Amino acid sequence: MNLPRIMPAEPPYDPALAAAFERAMPPGHAPLKLFRTMARNPRLLQRMFAGSLLDKGAISLRERELMILRTCARCGSEYEWGVHVAFFAGRAQLSEQEVAATLGPAGADCWSERDALLIRMADELHESADLSDALWAGLERAFSVEQLLELIALAGYYRTISCLTNACRIELEPQAARFDRA
Repeated sequence: MNLPRIMPAEPPYDPALAAAFERAMPPGHAPLKLFRTMARNPRLLQRMFAGSLLDKGAISLRERELMILRTCARCGSEYEWGVHVAFFAGRAQLSEQEVAATLGPAGADCWSERDALLIRMADELHESADLSDALWAGLERAFSVEQLLELIALAGYYRTISCLTNACRIELEPQAARFDRA
């Protein structure tokens, strides 16, 4: 395992930072190492929190988490993938088989037609930062314009988060899932 390239901020935290961590984390949970690392640049942390797409949006929790998990898996971000499995997979009603399938080939048997569209969407965005006309036609039949924009934004946002977690070598969270334990 590689050592972190940027050490996370340690307590005691500045009151404003402590308040930001409290807002971002469920009660009783320490701030994630990603947040503590980003706190080394408070302006960037503030923008990251402001740009979060974890609120109730135009897509379901399941759809959001499928896009995030597949994007992080394709980017090789075990950190972010594992955090989302730990915090959201159960609430998104993703089975163990489905969580594991976010790491594998696109044609897994466990996906509904709608889920398979999301997996293909994440894959094409990862490969080319674009969507083929054929896939777009299928997506347009299944999702509204609002939903499509949100899904594209999610893929881009979590690609950025994956770049941060990978390049900074952020240490895996103890409670998070691992690629090999999916």
